[in-house]
Amino acid sequence: MIKIGLIGAGHLGKIHLKLLKQIQQFEIVGFYDSDTTTSGQVEKEFNVKSFGSAAELIAACDAVDIVTPTIAHHQYAIQALKNCKHIFIEKPIANTLEEAGEIRMLAGEADVKVQVGHVERFNPAFLSVQKYFHNPMFIETHRLAQFNPRGTDVSVVLDLMIHDIDIVLSVVRANVKKISASGVAVVSDTPDICNARIEFDNGAVANITASRMSIKNMRKSRFFQREAYISVDFLEKKTELIRIKSVTKEPDDPFAVTLDLGKKGMKQIFFDNPAVEDTNAIKMELESFADSILRDRPAVISAEDGFRALDVAYRIMEKMEFSLEK
Repeated sequence: MIKIGLIGAGHLGKIHLKLLKQIQQFEIVGFYDSDTTTSGQVEKEFNVKSFGSAAELIAACDAVDIVTPTIAHHQYAIQALKNCKHIFIEKPIANTLEEAGEIRMLAGEADVKVQVGHVERFNPAFLSVQKYFHNPMFIETHRLAQFNPRGTDVSVVLDLMIHDIDIVLSVVRANVKKISASGVAVVSDTPDICNARIEFDNGAVANITASRMSIKNMRKSRFFQREAYISVDFLEKKTELIRIKSVTKEPDDPFAVTLDLGKKGMKQIFFDNPAVEDTNAIKMELESFADSILRDRPAVISAEDGFRALDVAYRIMEKMEFSLEK
């Protein structure tokens, strides 16, 4: 069993605390939050010990779950890594690339597991179509949210778009070649809507849009590849799969859609909606973190993955700033 402690008992931290109590591989040692009022409330609500300092908590644990505001990720991650503790750290991995690089470096030196909380990788809709991805060459994503003051202290790129950046990087196995982006700050001091185009060395292109100024919420991604189209609705947990296969004769089904390509033969279009399991993505990512420790396996979303996603996010923000200055 893994002795784990939680740092940061805010809205998301409390969700993590509740789920950690349900995972049998973990023994919750306690938590730390810099807000003493919050600490007292959470200690009573969850019947979990509140530590007086992060250092005390880290010393008592095998692993630490960091669910603080992004600006504090680096501080606590470094403290835990210097004590050779495994860490789960919410996305984005850090506030700056320099901080992310130091976390990545120390993770290797400490020889511990570091997992970054890019939770959409565990979205049941995305998991249901994993086996169908074969070199997607065009990806289009829309992550739209109604305005919420929480999170507006950072750009919409770090607030929302980074989810889709990580998803795209996970399915396109190639280096980023070129990035272009534009955005607008509508009510915040940082951009509230952004569109980015990412081009890869293998010719793949991703067109990513994120907005926190929309009338309704939407989290959809569409993946186009040779003889297949895959649609994932991360919000509604729905999928759509359209595949094209070569056939030697007219199908018996009169409603089947076929394409007669002359000398190139015939193709049939197949429509499918892969089954989506009813699972809790946050619980799954925490369980996978436990599994990586107990079985000594690589973390599903490593410090390197977290660094890459943040790197692309900052490159997008640089391009966006350039467009805003024009």
